[in-house]
Amino acid sequence: MDGPEARRALPGAGFSHALTRRGTWVRGLIIFAGTAVAAAALAPIVTRWLGNEPDQRLVDLEVYREGGRAVLRGAPLYDFLTQPPQLLPFTYPPIAAALAVPFTLLPWRAAQLVWTGLICVALAISVRYAFRDLIRRTGRWAPLATGALVAAMAWLDPVRDQFRFGQVGLFLLAMCLADCCAREPRWPRGVLVGLAVAIKLVPGVFLIYFLLTGRRDALVNSLLTAAAATLGGFALLPSDSSDYWFGALLQGGDRTGAVDGTTNQAIQGIVARMLPEGPARTLLWLVLALAVACLGFRWARRAAWAADRLPDGPGSSSLLLASVAIVGLLSVVLSPVGWIHHLVWMIAVVGALAGDGRDTRRCLFAGAVWLLFLFPVPWWGRGLIGPEHSTLAVFAGQVVRDLFGLAALASIVVLGTWLVNRLEPGAARADPSRPEVGVGTLSP
Repeated sequence: MDGPEARRALPGAGFSHALTRRGTWVRGLIIFAGTAVAAAALAPIVTRWLGNEPDQRLVDLEVYREGGRAVLRGAPLYDFLTQPPQLLPFTYPPIAAALAVPFTLLPWRAAQLVWTGLICVALAISVRYAFRDLIRRTGRWAPLATGALVAAMAWLDPVRDQFRFGQVGLFLLAMCLADCCAREPRWPRGVLVGLAVAIKLVPGVFLIYFLLTGRRDALVNSLLTAAAATLGGFALLPSDSSDYWFGALLQGGDRTGAVDGTTNQAIQGIVARMLPEGPARTLLWLVLALAVACLGFRWARRAAWAADRLPDGPGSSSLLLASVAIVGLLSVVLSPVGWIHHLVWMIAVVGALAGDGRDTRRCLFAGAVWLLFLFPVPWWGRGLIGPEHSTLAVFAGQVVRDLFGLAALASIVVLGTWLVNRLEPGAARADPSRPEVGVGTLSP
C-alpha cells in the first residue's frame, strides 16, 4: 500500500491529522475573536461619525472628493471651497487630488464607507508595526492581541478624529512605519515615505532622518519616488501644479486656518496662544522650533544608531521604533499647524515605550500616555479661559489647552533620552527583555 492510504494507515496518523484540524479550528477561532474585539471597539466610533449630520460628516474626505471633481472638470484646483458651512479649500499637492479621483466615481455614502474601511486597515497595519514585539510574544494568541491593541488605539482622541474628519493621517503613519520599521521590506526601502511626501509635504522630515542616520539608499528611493510623483502631477495638471508650488504653498498659513486655535498643538500654536501677533511671537516660535529640531533629530539619530548596534530583538525594535516616533512627532510640532488628529503618532510612542511588555516601568509610561490621549483634554482647558474665571484658572486652562502639544514634546525627550539610555548597548540599565549572562555561568 502506497501514497495517502499508507500514511493514513500508519499508527498515530489519524490522531496527528485530528490535532492539525483542531489546531486550524482553534487558530480560526482566535482570529475571529481578535476581529470581533476590534470591530466591537470600532463600531461605536464609526457609527457615531457616519451617523452625524451630513455637513459635519467626514468633511476632509469631501475636500479630497471635490479636488478629484475639479481634476475631472478641468477646474482650478486651488480656487474652490467646499459647501457651507465648512467652506474648506484644497491644500494638498495636485497628485493627491488625482489619487482622489476614484472616490468621486462612488456615491457619497459608498465613498464614506470605503474610506472608513481603509482607515481601519491603516490602523491595523500601524498597530502591527508599533506593537510588533508585544504581539509576537503572545504566540498563538497574536491575532487576539492585535485585535485588543487595535481596539485600545482606536479610542485615542487623535485616532477618533481621523474617523470624524475622514483624514489621511493614519495612511501616512502606516506608510512611514512600514517603510522605516520593516526588517526586510518587499519594496525598495524609502518608496513609501517618498509617496507620503508627494501626497502631503509634512512627512518630508523623514528625508532628513534618512540623511542623518546614513540610510542613503532609503533617502535616494524617497527622493526619486517623491520627484516622480510630483513630476507626474505636473504632467497631469501643469496649471494646478504651478499654482500650488508657486502660489498656494506659500499661502499655507492663510489657507489652513487660525494658528492660535485649540486644535493646533504645534509649537507655533502654543506660542500663538501665549503672545499676541507680532515679531516677538514669530521670533520665539522660530527659536523654539530650531531648538526642538536640533535636539529631536539628534536623539532620533542616536536611537537609530543604537538600534543598528544591537542584534535583532525587542531592544533593537524598540529603539528603531523610538527613533521613527521622534521624527513623526517632529513632523507635527514643527509644522506651522499640527492639528490634534495629526498626533496619531502617539500610537508609535506607546508601542516604543511598551516594547514587549516585560519592563514594568516602560509599561507604566506607555499606559500613562495612552490614558492621557483617550480624552479631549485640550478642549477641557478651553472651557477654563474667559473673563469669568480667575487668573489662576485661566493660567491652568491655558496649560491644559496645550497639553497634547506639551505631551508630544515630552515624549520626544523621554524616547530620546530615558528610553535610549535604558536600552542602548553598554547602558547601565539594560532592557529586561534581553537575558543577561553573568561571569562564570558558562561552565562546561
